[in-house]
Amino acid sequence: MKVLAIDTSNQPMSIALVEDNTLKATTTLNTVLNHSIYVLPTIDELFKRVDWQPADIDRVVVAKGPGSYTGIRIAVTTAKTLAMTLNKELVGVSSLQVLASNLPPANDQLIVPFMDARRGNVFAGMYQYDNNQQLQTVVADQHMAFTQLLQLIEKQGRPALLVGKMSKRVNRENLALPDQVKILPASYAFPSTYRLALIGEQLSPVKDIDHFVPDYLRLTQAERDWQKEHPEAQPQNYVEEV
Repeated sequence: MKVLAIDTSNQPMSIALVEDNTLKATTTLNTVLNHSIYVLPTIDELFKRVDWQPADIDRVVVAKGPGSYTGIRIAVTTAKTLAMTLNKELVGVSSLQVLASNLPPANDQLIVPFMDARRGNVFAGMYQYDNNQQLQTVVADQHMAFTQLLQLIEKQGRPALLVGKMSKRVNRENLALPDQVKILPASYAFPSTYRLALIGEQLSPVKDIDHFVPDYLRLTQAERDWQKEHPEAQPQNYVEEV
């Protein structure tokens, strides 16, 4: 299977071409850039590097969030457009699951990937590897206060590894980390589109590409403002704001 993997859900823009579990080409730009300008030229350059045509791919795999609103929209829109135009399969993968996959399989090890969501909040989920060395969700991805995340970890009652980039505010709060919690070095916090592709190969493709949407896990500012003006309306597909 030939896979195009795209992740612009956070600061790095990362794209990879993978064939039968083998990385053929990849590019990662770890700078603050307008990903919308660079994503398509980068994909085109990778195709040329491995002498593929766009029609050669079998599947497009995209990191669907959470993360940067703009970044997620860029990746998902690009992936949907390519999949629909080329009539290829589309798979969405949690951006947090991609971070969790940076750790090798270990028995009963709780992996807690997180992303800074500002104001002391994070996007976070909990994962562990099963006996087949496949990542499974223990606690679904959520938007919450970092202190709330620590409480959820304590309830699990076992060692946990946090994978993510700490903000200054969260750094001040992590002084109260439970004994069983360890924060891994920032080098683990960079997503791998190679691993994104490997995860995406194992998942079922989207049935209705046109209605595939990102997982923001929280409302945009415009949506929050609208809800304040329309309190009778009920939010859909979002966790509680904190």
